Amino acid sequence: MTDKSETVQLLIDEENHGARVDSALSLQLPEISRSFIQKLIESGAVRVNGQLCTSKKHKVSKDDAVELQIPEPKALEAKAEDIPLQLVYEDDDLLVVNKPRVMVVHPAAGNESGTLVNAVMFHCKGRLSSINGVIRPGIVHRIDKDTSGLLVVAKNDMAHESLSQQLAAHSITRKYEALVFNNFIQDEGTVDAPIGRDPSNRLRQAVTDINSKRAVTHFKVLERFGKFTLIEAKLETGRTHQIRVHMAYIKHPLVGDKVYGPKKQPFNAEGQLLHAKTLGFVHPRTGEYMEFESSRPEIFDNILQSLRNAVRP
Repeated sequence: MTDKSETVQLLIDEENHGARVDSALSLQLPEISRSFIQKLIESGAVRVNGQLCTSKKHKVSKDDAVELQIPEPKALEAKAEDIPLQLVYEDDDLLVVNKPRVMVVHPAAGNESGTLVNAVMFHCKGRLSSINGVIRPGIVHRIDKDTSGLLVVAKNDMAHESLSQQLAAHSITRKYEALVFNNFIQDEGTVDAPIGRDPSNRLRQAVTDINSKRAVTHFKVLERFGKFTLIEAKLETGRTHQIRVHMAYIKHPLVGDKVYGPKKQPFNAEGQLLHAKTLGFVHPRTGEYMEFESSRPEIFDNILQSLRNAVRP
């Protein structure tokens, strides 16, 4: 392990009592792949109750203390790949893309290829802003792997700087649709609660006063299904996992979200049902306000239809 490795500590929960250590860790740490956890075990980077864990088949018990040493990511460089893109708009300065679910935005350890950046580099033939370096060329803002929807990508530094300034001024329109657990008493509201790294799990975010930044999410109810609710969430700020953290904080975690919601999820959603539906901004060159919308992915619509059918008399 290098000196710059990150230590992650956790306790095995009741649901994973008696499970293999690699399986338990992948369930409790959904943002780390099971194959990567197995590599950590093989390299001697995992301890259970202070003892080195040498086998991925080791069975763990409830309240076992597990420690992982996650090495510093290796330097990566994104490469152009011929991957289909859902283009919503394009001109000489920028493009608006409808990102599908399960696509990562930019390369990282374990996801060096197949990302949105790889696809955009091929489409734009390398003509992208350089502000975010070789891993995130053109990327002005991000959405999570399992979140679908609209992103704006800058082709040059002028466009990137303008869009970044609009993000900082909270003037970009970003509206999402999400299916969440439980019914709401009110039809709309605002969550104004600071977000930072979860002190008990460095791989998650949390509402906390420790090393956090102000985070504001406005929401309104679109449809009610008894145990579930379809909402629109409008971002005023843009913190990591903001909607997911804020909704879990007010006891309405997103359906499909095993990181901030229950481990056992309905509908086999395989990731949070969150869609970046509306994106609006002032064009960096023309000064014209532009707004775009995209349709929810099929899996999201199918689940909504099943809920509608269930509540019909």
